[in-house]
Amino acid sequence: MANVAKAIHTEEPASDLPSRQARLAYRAGNDEQTAGVAPGFVQGNLAILPEKQAAAFHRFCQLNPKPCPIIGMSDVGDPRIPALGLDLDIRTDVPRYRVWRDGEVIDEPTDVMAHWRDDLIAFVIGCSFSFEEALLADDIPIRHIETGVRVPMYRTNIVCSAAGPFAGPMVVSMRPLKPADAIRAVQITSRFPSVHGAPVHLGLPQSIGIADLAKPDYGDAVPVHPDEIPVFWACGVTPQAVIAAAKVPFAITHAPGLMLVTDLKNKQLAVL
Repeated sequence: MANVAKAIHTEEPASDLPSRQARLAYRAGNDEQTAGVAPGFVQGNLAILPEKQAAAFHRFCQLNPKPCPIIGMSDVGDPRIPALGLDLDIRTDVPRYRVWRDGEVIDEPTDVMAHWRDDLIAFVIGCSFSFEEALLADDIPIRHIETGVRVPMYRTNIVCSAAGPFAGPMVVSMRPLKPADAIRAVQITSRFPSVHGAPVHLGLPQSIGIADLAKPDYGDAVPVHPDEIPVFWACGVTPQAVIAAAKVPFAITHAPGLMLVTDLKNKQLAVL
């Protein structure tokens, strides 16, 4: 894997970074959603699996780079990923986690110290929150940020390429946009392949298996105005749908919409 997060270059002392301050708040038990938190810094989806399943999951991500672009990995049993944050602790620094057994969520704690094992490997997957900064800079409105809710996410009928036990539907996130803004959003987000890149679908949610936009599978519903179309991006919650479908014996993920805030800068991920 070509690890996107090779080094951290910041102008501020590490202790003063907004990203680190956010992680410290989450480490202390704050479990608020992370959309709009630490502007300019990369956020990531989280999937933690035993070493026994990690190779197959890594292959799954390689086969499905749109929903699962890996931006960082831990060593076996190591809760640190220094390339994403020098003091980052994967066990405590996410606002809320999901603990899975046999494909079912059994716990949603604010840390996973009690669940941590020496055979676990953490995967951090790019998050669309990173390209939202570029959209906002171009005056493209982001409805879930405006309304202060979690981005709506939906399971689709788009089938991911399988790897070992990992197979299932792609999850997408949705942002309603006017057609002209949607065209511009395609242009902007295509520059960010490591955080899902360009949309996978525009309009006609039924054609990708979404029956009702008002009933997202994850996150919160947002209004779609008559002059707007729904725009769908591949989403890093896809591993959770796949973990459920595969009935993996044990896994840990983030709770949807409550991400890992890293010390990487969004601008480091842009392809010019």
